[in-house]
Amino acid sequence: MKTAVQSLTKIEQLNFLLTNRIPRRWLTLFVGWFSQLESPLLAKFSIAIWQLFAEDLRLQDAKKQHFNSLGECFTRELKDGLRPLDRGPDIVTSPCDAIVGACGRVEGSKVFQAKGFPYELSELIPDVGLAHKYRNGVYVTLRLKSSMYHRFHAPVDCQVKQVNYISGDTWNVNPIALKRVEKLFCKNERAVIELKLDTSSSSITLVPVAAILVASMKFNFLSQTLNLRYRGANVIPCDAKFTKGAEMGYFQHGSTIIVFASHEYQLCPGIEQGIPIKMGEALLCGHPEPSETQPSPAFAGA
Repeated sequence: MKTAVQSLTKIEQLNFLLTNRIPRRWLTLFVGWFSQLESPLLAKFSIAIWQLFAEDLRLQDAKKQHFNSLGECFTRELKDGLRPLDRGPDIVTSPCDAIVGACGRVEGSKVFQAKGFPYELSELIPDVGLAHKYRNGVYVTLRLKSSMYHRFHAPVDCQVKQVNYISGDTWNVNPIALKRVEKLFCKNERAVIELKLDTSSSSITLVPVAAILVASMKFNFLSQTLNLRYRGANVIPCDAKFTKGAEMGYFQHGSTIIVFASHEYQLCPGIEQGIPIKMGEALLCGHPEPSETQPSPAFAGA
């Protein structure tokens, strides 16, 4: 048993060194460029290499079976009907396929990326007023593996009025890195998207976090692709409405989405760290407050 543990520790150390002690930015830019090269033969070869390291890659679920580029495979659409949607009015569904990471109650303004590795809401979400909405709320960290379906969807009926893009690093977001790099999510490229609910004063925000290799996020409602080459405004206004389950955008590689909800919500039964979840399955449940009871935005008692 001791030998097995020591072997696992060595593997974890090697994984950490290979993914986080290399020139992350330049490798990410290179892979971003490479993944967009249009060559069916090159794409087929690249996908074959990828499948050697990702046994759970299920291309038979994709609408297309042949791809012109590696990036086209990363961002593949699924066949219709493969992601049934929980339409319960009090249910917030998972916006993506993922492995559930750290989750639970926000402790005041403290969130955990892993045991013993806390960060402050304001370090992840720069808008102080928005961050305040999630004091003592609930959060779920959703990790998209590179082999997973990379598109993300609206977890509720909502409206998006702006995207706040924060440029940063491209650390790997796998569990090993999360246990070793403090405040990793607060260092990486990310976007903050508040979902405005038409009939409720409750609040839900998605924070997609980019990572090493293809650190790129594409939102269907923005003309810009948000990546390391983006040089536009950080706060990007928009006016997009979504019904629950509607596609919002996609990552061009595996990464993470952190879901925040105000205190009225709680984790649905069975949601715990380490379990797999699919887009459209129940993630949070609760009784959102009607919009006419919306509290004052004053921060008294914060």
